Amino acid sequence: MAIPQLSAAERQAALEKAKAARIKRAQVRDELKSGKLTLAQVIEMKDDPVVGRMKVSTLIETLPSYGKAKAEKVMKELQIAESRRLRGLGERQQAALLERLGKTGK
Repeated sequence: MAIPQLSAAERQAALEKAKAARIKRAQVRDELKSGKLTLAQVIEMKDDPVVGRMKVSTLIETLPSYGKAKAEKVMKELQIAESRRLRGLGERQQAALLERLGKTGK
């Protein structure tokens, strides 16, 4: 599949849209890290097209005292694929994630 040729205006609009999405995801991560949002609240936002594209591993790494290694361990324990995005979580995976990390994510 060929890459579509965009006009300068279309390219600029796409860049602005991507920038807005990155800013919103960063804002959600900052609010989760600071305690303004809980993990449950972020999971409820999964239908938002921007938040839903956030990787679950990135979300776990955002939590206080969690890094790459702990995030990988949790993902493996809960049988969540490394590439899984927030909107792709099933009900059981959501429940397991909240049960495992709910106290941390408050």
